[in-house]
Amino acid sequence: MKIITHQKIDMELCGSPLAVREGYSKVKLVTTDQMAVDLSGLAHGGFIFGLADYAAMIAVNHPNVVLGSAEVKFLKPVRTNETVIAEARVDLETGKKRKVSVTVQRGDEKIFEGEFTCFVLEKHVLG
Repeated sequence: MKIITHQKIDMELCGSPLAVREGYSKVKLVTTDQMAVDLSGLAHGGFIFGLADYAAMIAVNHPNVVLGSAEVKFLKPVRTNETVIAEARVDLETGKKRKVSVTVQRGDEKIFEGEFTCFVLEKHVLG
C-alpha cells in the first residue's frame, strides 16, 4: 500500500515504515546519539512519541490526517543505538475521527503504549 500522508517526514527522526496496509502500520526507529538527553545515553521520549505518532498517521493514511489528542504511557526507558518497532491499528472509525492504538517494542519488551485520536479533515489543516 502506498503511503499518502506525511510525505516529507524525516525517517531518521521518526522511523521507517516496514509495513502499511488498511488500518495498520509497522514502523522501525533506530535511536541515535543525537537523541540522547544525557551522558548515560538515555533517548529523549519525544522521539519515541514521534515514532508512535508517525505510525498512527500512516495507519490512517490520509493526506489530511492530523493528531487531535493522545493518551500514552512510557513503560521502559530507551537508550541510544537501540532498535524499537511501533505497531499501530485503527480501532474505531466514526465520521472524521479515528482511534488508533499504538504499541512500541524493543524486541519482545513493550516500552510504550498509547491511544491516538486522529481526525481526517476535508482540507489540509493549514489550508
